[in-house]
Amino acid sequence: MMKAIIDGMIVLPDAIVGGHILLYEGDRITDIVPRKGFHLGQCTDLIDANGGFVVPGFINEHIHGCAGADTMDENEEALATIQSVLPKTGVTSFLPTTMTYDRPRIERALSRIRRAKKNHGARILGAHMEGPFISTAYKGAQKESNIAQADFSWIEPYEDVVKIITLAPETLKDKTFLKECANHDIIVSVGHSGATYEQVMDCMEKSSFYHITHMYNAMTPLHHRRPGIVGAALLDPKAHCELICDNLHVHPAAQKLVYRMKGRDGIILITDSLRACLLPDGESELGGQKVFVKNGEARLEDGTLAGSIAAMNQVVLNFLVNSGATLPEAVAMATVNPARDLGVYDRIGSLEKGKLADIAILDSEDFHVKQTLIGGELVYNEEQEQAQ
Repeated sequence: MMKAIIDGMIVLPDAIVGGHILLYEGDRITDIVPRKGFHLGQCTDLIDANGGFVVPGFINEHIHGCAGADTMDENEEALATIQSVLPKTGVTSFLPTTMTYDRPRIERALSRIRRAKKNHGARILGAHMEGPFISTAYKGAQKESNIAQADFSWIEPYEDVVKIITLAPETLKDKTFLKECANHDIIVSVGHSGATYEQVMDCMEKSSFYHITHMYNAMTPLHHRRPGIVGAALLDPKAHCELICDNLHVHPAAQKLVYRMKGRDGIILITDSLRACLLPDGESELGGQKVFVKNGEARLEDGTLAGSIAAMNQVVLNFLVNSGATLPEAVAMATVNPARDLGVYDRIGSLEKGKLADIAILDSEDFHVKQTLIGGELVYNEEQEQAQ
């Protein structure tokens, strides 16, 4: 039952290949072969990319919600909604991201994430805990009354679910929590933090790598006498920087600076999107707080930025335009890099023989998603959706 994607520009980690066909059978990629000389009659099904970019399915490691649903919603339908809608943005795998709530509610959210792994749609790889182990001074859109001291007993029952924890290293009493995370293959991500350059470097001294949660946002900035988290992130090769490239959270020039300093391998593109993503302007919600969405901006009542409403395909395009990166590099920042860090690059993250057929086909002009496959199954088709 061989199937094929034809007439597309196939984006590999280090190149763009034209004049080739991507073959897949069942849930796996079987080969990428030259179109010339290949008999299409060998295939039972053909997808015509019509000159679009054929890319690995995007992996979003930091997303709260979209389409009116949020990870913290107290029902099973919310995650199912997110999973069903994300393929429209080219996302085939993601980490539902929790907020700084009270312990019982966070634990209920982690339990729902565990159960939702079996759902149809975008694949859940685990959870990203954004708080509650953060700084009150840099809480951003997180609710201060729920901020807590780092305690691994919160995490231990969910070590199979939690993949990333955002925390403020300066709030840790010692390095025990960091050691526990390392022992359980949980990535520590520095964010919502007032840490100094020295505190970051000290805490992460023995880490093989660590993340920076939404680089530049909710953290100590770069100053010539106080380099802060931004300085540590730019200089330490072990720091992998999340970037929200909606052109609101991070200025295009600041995006280019990170690219110049970190290169392809040190950046992970994210959306940090809210339930308001893919919805019209109006009143929304995040972490139990009112959010007002207008002209592409989502803010709390006091004007604080409250996450983004950007979709991943737009984030990748924005970074490509702003940074000067090549297309394979920009795509790798939303596929290869998160897959490697999360330990799943042997299965997903690139278009290679033997890997899962998680594939998005993007329009070559504006990057809107035309079709998305997850494990070889066509789960989104723009033409079919428009016809409904």
